[in-house]
Amino acid sequence: MNRIRVHGTVEDGFEPVEEVFAEVVAEQDGLAGSQLTAYAHGRRVVDLWAGDGVDGDTVTGVYSSTKGAATLVVALLVQEGVLGLDEPVARHWPEFAAAGKDTITLRDVLTHRSGVIGVDGGLSAAELADDAVIARRLAGQRPYWRPGAAYGYGGFVSFAMVGEVIRRVTGRSLQRIYEERIREPYGLDLYLGLPESEEERFRPILWWEADPEREAAFWANVPGPRSLVGIGYGLDGTPPLDQVGFANTRGVRANGPASAGGVGSARGLAGLYAAAVWGVDGRPPLLEPDTVGEFAQLHSVGADLVRGDQGNYALGFQAKGLRYPFLSANAFGHDGSAGSEAFADPVGGIAFGYTRRRFGFGWSYPEHDRLAAAVHAAVASRGERA
Repeated sequence: MNRIRVHGTVEDGFEPVEEVFAEVVAEQDGLAGSQLTAYAHGRRVVDLWAGDGVDGDTVTGVYSSTKGAATLVVALLVQEGVLGLDEPVARHWPEFAAAGKDTITLRDVLTHRSGVIGVDGGLSAAELADDAVIARRLAGQRPYWRPGAAYGYGGFVSFAMVGEVIRRVTGRSLQRIYEERIREPYGLDLYLGLPESEEERFRPILWWEADPEREAAFWANVPGPRSLVGIGYGLDGTPPLDQVGFANTRGVRANGPASAGGVGSARGLAGLYAAAVWGVDGRPPLLEPDTVGEFAQLHSVGADLVRGDQGNYALGFQAKGLRYPFLSANAFGHDGSAGSEAFADPVGGIAFGYTRRRFGFGWSYPEHDRLAAAVHAAVASRGERA
């Protein structure tokens, strides 16, 4: 097994995390690059990276980990009484009431229970790069199942609906509120709209590597583009969405669509969750305990019509306490299809962020379990307390 050099720092007692990270990058195409950052009760205790041309300041596409940042904007506005989770979306966005969507609430959208996961005929890559365009297309769309009857993941469109509600209520975009209220004051290296001045730090996402036989066998068993899975993942467009090209397109990075267009580092992902629950660098936490409790509460569990057993959602966030049983029941966060992962465990005191530049074959990332477990064990063994 080739040993890829690991860079960065860990606090005393977190050396086992570095060892697991080194094993992980050696087993993968370590030269493509990955990063791992973790906080314990708001204090950064792990900051590691490896790979060719990658350092701690490198940023890359984080896909649906973007949803965590977008949900934090919603949580702030709910906390301040600006948004109501159980108000119909159409109260603020009348056009959305078309085709039986008049009773869908913001809570339904955030928990993937709206049935609105795409549009008939699909969305082009250019359309998916712009939340305003997505929202216009979704306004007249009939849900793919009766709202509230089930849940299913809308990978590329769900937060365009959320963003349109925010724009109608506040007169400002979700991305602008995130920049002014969260990213800039907390110094987070996670962008919903990467400035041109930061482009030199961006490293493109790479597709997985597999022999032709294995590749052919995988795609022979993928659901069709018009299936719920295909619609949820943007495969029903003409041509089907190139997921690698999506993050590597400057227009996507510049716009920062709130479902999957974020760009950042492991530091940015972990810092987001540390800032939300504990605060960082002397700044107070963004969320009050009651708000954390509301948004960490389980809402949609069981079979996801799009993701199957990989579903399970709190409010806007994925339910990480179900994903990683060693975490507390109310751990929450969001992963991304290229392999990023990020979460907070409010009880355990952990904020976790991980990025990788190369897709895992079949969108499989078993290293998430090992890395998360290593961080959890190190924090627990130190007897960390808030």
